[in-house]
Amino acid sequence: MSTARTSAVALHGVSASLVEVEADLGNGIPGFVLLGLPDASLSEARERIKAAARNSGIPLANRKLTVNLSPATLPKYGSAFDLAIVIAALAADQQLFASPSTLYMAELGLDGTLRPVPGVLPAVQLAKVHGLDRVIVAESNGAEARLVHGIEVMALRHLGQVLTCCGAPAEQVTTYLRHRQPQAPTESAGPAAGTAASGDADLGLVNGQQEARLALELAAAGGHHLIMVGPAGAGKTMLAKCLPSILPPLDDVQALEATAVHSITRGGSGELDQLQRTPPFVAPHHTASRSALIGGGTAQLIPGAITRAHQGILFLDEAAQFQTGVLDALRQPIEEGYINLARTRGHQRLPARFQLIMASNPCPCGKNFGTGTGCTCTPMARRRYFARLSGPILDRVDLQVRVNPVAQAQLLSGVPNESSAQVRERVLATRARSKERLGKFSIACNAQIPTQILRNELEYSAKTRAALEQLATRRGLSARAIHRLLRVAWTVADQQGHAAPTEDDLAIAAHLRQNLENS
Repeated sequence: MSTARTSAVALHGVSASLVEVEADLGNGIPGFVLLGLPDASLSEARERIKAAARNSGIPLANRKLTVNLSPATLPKYGSAFDLAIVIAALAADQQLFASPSTLYMAELGLDGTLRPVPGVLPAVQLAKVHGLDRVIVAESNGAEARLVHGIEVMALRHLGQVLTCCGAPAEQVTTYLRHRQPQAPTESAGPAAGTAASGDADLGLVNGQQEARLALELAAAGGHHLIMVGPAGAGKTMLAKCLPSILPPLDDVQALEATAVHSITRGGSGELDQLQRTPPFVAPHHTASRSALIGGGTAQLIPGAITRAHQGILFLDEAAQFQTGVLDALRQPIEEGYINLARTRGHQRLPARFQLIMASNPCPCGKNFGTGTGCTCTPMARRRYFARLSGPILDRVDLQVRVNPVAQAQLLSGVPNESSAQVRERVLATRARSKERLGKFSIACNAQIPTQILRNELEYSAKTRAALEQLATRRGLSARAIHRLLRVAWTVADQQGHAAPTEDDLAIAAHLRQNLENS
């Protein structure tokens, strides 16, 4: 029989599809034809595969080799198909046996070395769903593949080892292990360590800013979006970087989703060895384009910063400096938790459930605070600067606070501040109260309460309702703003240990939703 089949995985956005690699040996003019909509990097696999097979002791047959990646209508990208193609080609020549229940996923070096590739975690998850029994990956991807339980993982260093496992004669196989085996790191290099708050990002180092600290704590306890506006050096960025240190750890489902996104968007270096329990912290520069923020591309749709921040934090420092329209692209993801990217050659729905944290100066010179006597900007320049933060975007941000400079005496004071560990205990207690109330609805935090449940299922006093009506009328709040204000009030009530929001809880929530345009 001159045909053989193996299994591989094609990645698109953050989703994976099982691909059947078919190899056929014919009697025509010797050549290597690769079908199935391969991209340039995959088309180059022909030369890598020839060299790797030859240097592993079992060269490809000098015949017409046709390889089809099925389904043929699905575009294929990357070098992760190398191993599956060479095994199918050699099996078609009856040099070895290709198991139909094995997934092959690795890039080949010219000497036969197996190199790591991105997306191994979602690929192994897909293989398990489709009933495959075993996956073969590069040694550097072994720890990542073993994060999925219930499937056999073989992490090898060289193509010769794979050929031997597939039944090739051991006396014919040549294995050159020229590269040193990587040493086990003393500390985890995975995302659980790499994306956690650094040693400097602790609330104990933040003097003063009691109002901003309260807003940050409520943001962590309820999953609310937050914007801080204040002059340069007031501590906005430092406060934002402290947020991961007070957030609760990701549960198993969230950790798998966040780690899978990390594997696809930033993997391939073989450093993933545990699930990401700390919420990811993504901070794109203010010069980022719309495609860099929400994702995009033409032939291949590449996830953006909002997808990399899935189940974590998207921090936009100097938010007013972002290009016009870039922030407005966040409207749908903020509301729905995903982004639909539609292009001529493809359509992808990418996850984007993130917590938005923004920081901005009040004006171009950054000194428009207090009496504003130090500001050198014209009124028109101030309005034009802050107008980049459009009303619809600010309407979707639950907590909006002004951050003024800390007095020098307070800044240099030696009085200890509350550390992140102390604040985190209160956050966990608040989340536990929220979960007790929202668990029957399968809702993780107050910020995710649907409008229907917020209106009809969660009861609060008539006095609080009357106060909310007066507040909405006085401020001219939109329906969205009213619901977001009420969600924050529920978080304040959980923090204070109240069964439902009181008038005081509502007043605190309203105080933390300030009019920033006149800051």
